[in-house]
Amino acid sequence: MADLQDDLDPTAEAGVVEPLPDPAGLLPEIPEPLPVPHLEGAPAAAPESRARALLDAHPVADGYSGLPWTLRELPWHDFETGDSGLESDIPRLRAGGVGAQLWSVHVPEVLSGDRAVAETLEQIDFVQRLVRAHPEGLRLARDASEAADARNCGRVATLIGPARAAALGDSLGTLRALRTLGLCALTLSGTSWAGPGGLTAFGEEVVREMNRLGVLADLSGASEATARRALAVSKAPVLFTRSGARAVREHPVNLPDDLLAAVGGAKGLCLVPLAVEQTGGSVGDVADHLDHVRRVAGPQCVGLSGTYDTPHPHPEGLADTAGYPRLIAELLERGWPEADIALLTWGNMQRALREADFTARATRLRRAASTARREQLDG
Repeated sequence: MADLQDDLDPTAEAGVVEPLPDPAGLLPEIPEPLPVPHLEGAPAAAPESRARALLDAHPVADGYSGLPWTLRELPWHDFETGDSGLESDIPRLRAGGVGAQLWSVHVPEVLSGDRAVAETLEQIDFVQRLVRAHPEGLRLARDASEAADARNCGRVATLIGPARAAALGDSLGTLRALRTLGLCALTLSGTSWAGPGGLTAFGEEVVREMNRLGVLADLSGASEATARRALAVSKAPVLFTRSGARAVREHPVNLPDDLLAAVGGAKGLCLVPLAVEQTGGSVGDVADHLDHVRRVAGPQCVGLSGTYDTPHPHPEGLADTAGYPRLIAELLERGWPEADIALLTWGNMQRALREADFTARATRLRRAASTARREQLDG
């Protein structure tokens, strides 16, 4: 099995990132976000007007939406006109300045084995059919370039994922098939190889294969041992798709400061959820989390996760995706530079997707598809 381990530095520590090899010149410089134009000498606009101008230039890349499962459970919906009680439909997405969303294809935790795989495939099929049914509003995207293309064409980029790790059925071949169908992120929890004890040898091989494919690791809800080992093993950025700051509000999915610092050191991404139980009941409470994550992990490592169309209640003023300008206005009033807000809304997610793609292309130059099996590596 030595050939399966040769990409892993056994001395790697969480938060330490080795530079990616670049034998073919695959890693271009990532440009700084463009500032929002402002005429010299003109009076400062009101915060909400400035927020809308910022979102026109740098729309929200929303890190987690529960739409697929919610829509499958509804007897009827009108996603085009917004007349069906959803928290995010095309009118609300446009009103909130949303340019991209990760659509979760999580299935209930009670499902496992073949049933979890089948339900995940049905979720992906539903997402693809829904996007095809609304070509004027939505466009599927698999990476940063396709997300930017969708946004430039006036569409909301729809990225598939995260899925639960159980959806693999302990098979790397299934992981490759899911990536072919468009999967962009996988949540590393709830399996024998990604549990309270951390990643097993097979779990580490899953992460390396995800790097080779360009699938991002989602660590929200993962054990701290799994999160720290994934940070050490992964050559691509990792995501916490629904995690606030535990120092601001105690919650098991929120991150302690030392783990936030490790995320910053590894250039990962903490996506703060708009969920009352995790981040509080007001716009100001959510902004407190964003302030804290930005301070501890750095402005390049914080993003937004609406968690809309999930069972979680949302803060007052942020009941649906149309509320994003209120949150951005709050940050402007707190003195956030426009460049940091541009990173928060669009730039940081684009960086994570872009680096995942660069990592995948570089890794495929030196590593073939893994044929490892859980029984071989974990016994």
